[in-house]
Amino acid sequence: MVGTMAMQLPFIRASRMTRTPHPAGRPDDDEVLLDAPDARLSPALVAAARGEHGPAAALLLATRTAGEWERRDRYVTRLAAFARSRPAWLDAWLALAPKDPDALLVGAQLAVDRAWDSPARAELLREVSPLITAAARGDQRDPVPWRLALDHARGAQAGHTYFEELWAAAVRRAPHHYGCHVAALRYLAASWHGSHRECFDFADRAAQDAPAGALVQALPVRAAFGYLTDGCGPEVPRERLDAAADRAIALSPLLPVADPWPARMRNLLVFVLVRLERWQDAREQLRLNGPYATSFPWDRMSDDPLGHFLDVREQVMAAAAGEPPRHPQGERGGRVRGGDH
Repeated sequence: MVGTMAMQLPFIRASRMTRTPHPAGRPDDDEVLLDAPDARLSPALVAAARGEHGPAAALLLATRTAGEWERRDRYVTRLAAFARSRPAWLDAWLALAPKDPDALLVGAQLAVDRAWDSPARAELLREVSPLITAAARGDQRDPVPWRLALDHARGAQAGHTYFEELWAAAVRRAPHHYGCHVAALRYLAASWHGSHRECFDFADRAAQDAPAGALVQALPVRAAFGYLTDGCGPEVPRERLDAAADRAIALSPLLPVADPWPARMRNLLVFVLVRLERWQDAREQLRLNGPYATSFPWDRMSDDPLGHFLDVREQVMAAAAGEPPRHPQGERGGRVRGGDH
């Protein structure tokens, strides 16, 4: 079954403006922002903090109208995360427009997020299935409800046949959607623990089939992260890890520089490059990344993801300058926190 699947298949830390870093320098520690929203998401979050759903509704409608599926996926996830602690704006939106596909999607994401942290995860997730179904019916073009359905199926411990049916429906809508591919990669990793070669096969094939500027080009580096933070399974050749990093390095200059949108990908790439001790490449990604830290992947290693990012940044700069490297991230097999769903 592994082979078949592999073949087919916080709010704002600071509100002040930040300077774009000089190419020869870097932002100061107090200029680095954790999980900063981009210019489109920020007004929606500020309005939601006031209990207003209008800007969030307009933002998600715009992404759906324009078919901006990658951004839509990210925005839905961030809005649902905000609604976990401050749900009044979402409750009001759903009460006013109970069939709005955008409101339904955020509500379904929120329900999955809440169920995920419970000891009764599998049972609770089965209870929220109707919410995902309603969101999927809202717009037949939208792959994001299907990404959510794939995550839901993994958490509910759904069978392989059912998962592959969901996967087929997702890729019909968006063959290169990064979120759906990450969900499939996680399912492979969870269903067959230690199946890193199969995960790489799936990720490499997806990247090879995708356009040069598609986020799915970073899927192999996501597989590399899984391998480097897991202590089981057969060894993956160093050349394959380097090839995954090289593919993401080629993608990075095609994305906006010093911008919150690609920051999560660049933070993950820096993590992998540090593990591979590719210090010069890691320093270049930090330059392109600018002042933006993201909780993932650093929160898998520390309760203080921003502090850990800053420590790693210091290590990269020192090692790239020729100083002996330190290893704040540990070696392969170090414990990584769960909950990345």
